[in-house]
Amino acid sequence: MLNRRGIQLLCLGLLCVVAYAPALNIPLLEDDYPNISLARVYGPPSGLSSLFHDGVSRSRATSYWVFFAVWRVANLNPVVYHAVSLLLHIVNTWLVFWIAMAWPLMRPGALWAAAFFAVHEGHQEAVMWFSAINELLMFAFGAAALLCWMHKWRLAGIMLFALALLSKESAVIFLPLFLLTEPVNEWRRAMVRLIPYAVLAAIAVASVVSTRAYSFRFSDGSFSAHAPFWITWPRSYFRLLWIWGFIAGALLLWRKHRVSLLPSLVWIGVSLVPYSFLTYSTEIPSRQVYLASVGLALLFGLAIAQMPRRSWIAAVIALMLIHNVAYLWTKKRGQFLERAAPTEQLIELARRTDGLIRVRCFPRSMSIAEEAVRLAIAPPEKVLWSETSEHPPVAEFCYGVGSGF
Repeated sequence: MLNRRGIQLLCLGLLCVVAYAPALNIPLLEDDYPNISLARVYGPPSGLSSLFHDGVSRSRATSYWVFFAVWRVANLNPVVYHAVSLLLHIVNTWLVFWIAMAWPLMRPGALWAAAFFAVHEGHQEAVMWFSAINELLMFAFGAAALLCWMHKWRLAGIMLFALALLSKESAVIFLPLFLLTEPVNEWRRAMVRLIPYAVLAAIAVASVVSTRAYSFRFSDGSFSAHAPFWITWPRSYFRLLWIWGFIAGALLLWRKHRVSLLPSLVWIGVSLVPYSFLTYSTEIPSRQVYLASVGLALLFGLAIAQMPRRSWIAAVIALMLIHNVAYLWTKKRGQFLERAAPTEQLIELARRTDGLIRVRCFPRSMSIAEEAVRLAIAPPEKVLWSETSEHPPVAEFCYGVGSGF
């Protein structure tokens, strides 16, 4: 028989499944194919040395390990890839619940906060796109390290934080979040406890900075000190709060719970900082608000806990679930299917063509087209990538124009 806590965790897991089940049969997306190819090199034990000698890739080592493990089990079966992402999201939802339960200020709204996080559509790309699994892994290890910090399990916390740093460069932002969970009058002692974490973070930052001369992450718009962060940060902050954050904040102000409002808002603001230095957009992509959305979830949970009537709670929870789940099942699922279409059509043409195919136009990088066909079709030499060649093709591909024999 499940106890009360077990039933709560089971319900949270079911909410994750209900919200993100449509992602299970979405095809693999564009960057998934090159990442699988890299994982075949860096993922196995024999590739460990090469991985850690690659200054760009080593900061996302855990993603390659997971990619490789799933590829060995499922090859290119998208259901298995998306199921792994969904399982990680379930674990992360449980971590949000446990963190809120261990944080006295957030404990009253812990269950409602985790329920919101489970179905929130605002961070959907982290769950629905397998290549964004680095966000899920960074969160899983970082949140587990935070939970260990709160319980003063020092060795386990340090080890988990090290794995978070091997999942994504932005994991360093957990350092101020550690302090945020401590009472202000305990910050001096907490700073001493934070030293080993800070040392690990400094090593990770130095490793990333050392790749500045050749890393594509400093040239593809992912990070630039010249980015308009003064626009990106507040705009993304406002976008994340809309609409449930504003409703929850207004309710907390009405109930005169200003003190409990501040930590949630600070969590959001701090978590958005590493992603605010984009140059290709003034809105942070949805996959990169995964950590920040915990602050929104805590805000929502506290607001629900302060509602004076159960009927109000039931109505708001029902409305929140309908809004987020319906959006994921309809609009977001359709967007991901549209995003996968060019690569899927190219692979399908390659499968039914006995001979060379010339790719004249493809809406993604040609390297993505190459890797997708190379992984899905044998022999890959049947595809002709250049516009001109000595050998005549038997089919041509141009997405959006029509392709065939």
